[in-house]
Amino acid sequence: MRVEVPISVTSSPQMYDESSTRNIMWSVFFCLLPAAFWGVFIFGLSALGVLLAALASAALFEFLFARLAGQDCPLWDGSACVTGLLVGMTLPPSVPLYVPVFASLFAIGVVKWTFGGLGRNWMHPALGGWLFVYFSWPRAMTTWTFPRFLPSPDAVSSATPLGLLKTGIVEETVLPPSPLEYLASLGYPESSVDAVLSPWLNASILEPLGISLPSGYVDLFLGIMPGSIGEVSAFLLLASTVFLLARKILSPAIPAAYFGVFGFFVWVFGGLQYGGEYFTGDVLFHIFTGGLLLGVFYMAADIVASPVTLRGQLIFGSGAGFLTFLIRFYGASPEGAGLAILAMNVFTPLINRLTPPVRFGAPVRGRGRTHE
Repeated sequence: MRVEVPISVTSSPQMYDESSTRNIMWSVFFCLLPAAFWGVFIFGLSALGVLLAALASAALFEFLFARLAGQDCPLWDGSACVTGLLVGMTLPPSVPLYVPVFASLFAIGVVKWTFGGLGRNWMHPALGGWLFVYFSWPRAMTTWTFPRFLPSPDAVSSATPLGLLKTGIVEETVLPPSPLEYLASLGYPESSVDAVLSPWLNASILEPLGISLPSGYVDLFLGIMPGSIGEVSAFLLLASTVFLLARKILSPAIPAAYFGVFGFFVWVFGGLQYGGEYFTGDVLFHIFTGGLLLGVFYMAADIVASPVTLRGQLIFGSGAGFLTFLIRFYGASPEGAGLAILAMNVFTPLINRLTPPVRFGAPVRGRGRTHE
């Protein structure tokens, strides 16, 4: 017996794409796991407890708020797991376990479900949760665990590299010309891994090219330094981002604008902080520290809280990069990336309004003709 299946024909354009919210969210989740596991490896089981508390509480609050809103529990789409994992990754490994719980509560209950749940959040949920606990428990949020592979900590080296720079540049008349040299002058330790790899890289690869890599960058690149659980490993964050870019899950516009503007201002003005001249700032140091990579790739480029047009994304990334530079160099916070991204999230509706896409066939403003 022949069965005819009705086909719905709609007007053009017709598009087919295998992407879905579930595929995107779980792809992001699994891309974040290597950097999260690295944090557990170098900081210990306390970091694992923070991550699990954030994940479990995010899933629980997602279930409860969905029920309160009269909707089915959307845990299968993976968005709550991504939020919970990012919340845990933005926290120090030594925070009490109630801190990630309250961060997840604010992220899910206030930021995500205030206007109806998935796709309606008015800022990045994980960053919103981080901001809430950052100002609620400032002491716990600025107490850092010293990682393995570094020598035993002393009174100076227990801070993050950026935190030590922020508090250390006082009452000095002559400063070393770069952040790493200044950290070394303050007694910041160097790992045995860096002590082995830096000379080998210089002798085998870089010196024949006329380049010399100072000691300390290997620690920053691999993630052997104090910091939040998931922000320290630049290598793993960059490696996972390549997959997201290849799958076209991540748009490169916001990261490109963010790094371009931030790097330009650091290069031009960053050296002044150490008594140097213009155009002597250490861009690489500031990209590898302060959670910048985690913020740029996994928070600034959030699909919901960032603009939808290419022009809007470039404006968003440029503004976030400039604000990060201002906060990091002239503000009270040593990092600045999270605050800058949240500030630009507030401007996203305005940016979308000022940079609307041109409809097919509509006249181009100022040209008096239509798209063909």
